Amino acid sequence: MTHSSSTQEIPAHGAVPRHVAIIMDGNGRWAKSRRLPRLAPADSVLDESALAPYLAMSYAPEPDLFIRTGGERRISNFLLWQLAYAELYFTDTLWPDFDAAALDAAFASYRQRERRFGRTGEQAAAAKRAEVA
Repeated sequence: MTHSSSTQEIPAHGAVPRHVAIIMDGNGRWAKSRRLPRLAPADSVLDESALAPYLAMSYAPEPDLFIRTGGERRISNFLLWQLAYAELYFTDTLWPDFDAAALDAAFASYRQRERRFGRTGEQAAAAKRAEVA
């Protein structure tokens, strides 16, 4: 099945995230409508490739930055798997008022983060030194 997407990849430019997810109105009940299995059969292996087709936005890359507008401080079951290493940004700004300045503020917050992808700060620094060498 081919999916069309309105997302656009952001060109690499300094510390600007390449992929951004924005939640405007969370509904944590979407899994029921997607008819996801509650449990895998005992003799099956449930790994990332088996789970991938059931994920919301499985056709899109995992986001680097997640923006939640409207003052909520939760992700409401939205992209749980894909947000594992995303930076989370919460703003009181309502979606209709979220403009270029608000996006710039989110990017400024993103630039202040230490992206470790599950590693400790020390491990991330060692990996960065290894890339340079």
